[in-house]
Amino acid sequence: MQIKSLHTENIKLKFDIEATQEDFEERMIRYNEYYAKIKVYKESLKEEESKWSFMTELHAKRELVKKLKIMKEELRQDLQNPEGNRIKQVQEDISRLKNNIITIKESIIEKACFLEEERKTHEKLRKEIEVQHKRYGAILKRLHCQVNKLQSNRRWWEWNIQQLEKTAAKLRRCIAMKE
Repeated sequence: MQIKSLHTENIKLKFDIEATQEDFEERMIRYNEYYAKIKVYKESLKEEESKWSFMTELHAKRELVKKLKIMKEELRQDLQNPEGNRIKQVQEDISRLKNNIITIKESIIEKACFLEEERKTHEKLRKEIEVQHKRYGAILKRLHCQVNKLQSNRRWWEWNIQQLEKTAAKLRRCIAMKE
C-alpha cells in the first residue's frame, strides 16, 4: 500500500512537474515576446532620442567624461612616477613660460622707455608750439599795427590831397579872377 501511495504520489509529482514545465515554457515564451517588444521599443526610443539636440549633446558629453576619466587615470599614474612624461612636460612648460615672462618683461621695459622718450618729445614739441604761437601772435599783432598805421597814413594823405585840391581850386579861381 505504501508503494501504491508512493507510486501515485510519484505520478502526481510527474504531472505537477510537467504542468510546471509547461507553465514555465509558456511564461518564457511570453517573457521572450515581452523582452523582444521592449528591445524594439528601446531601440526606437534611442533612435528618437538621438534626434533631440540635448540628447546628442548628452551623449557627446558622456563620451567626453569617459575620455577625461581615462586621461585623469593616466595622469594620476604618470604623476606618481617621478620620471613620468607628464612631469617632464610640465617642467618644460614652466621653463618655457618663465622665458616668455622674461621676454615680455623686457619688451615692457623697452616700450616704457620708448613711451617716456615719446612723452618727452611730445612735451618739447608742445613747448615749441607754444613759443611759435606766441611769436606768430606777436608778428600778427605787429602786422595789424602796421596795417592800421598804413590805413591811417593813407587817410591822412587822402585828406592832404583833398586839402591841396581845394587849395589848388581856390588858387585857380583867384588866378582866373586876376586874368
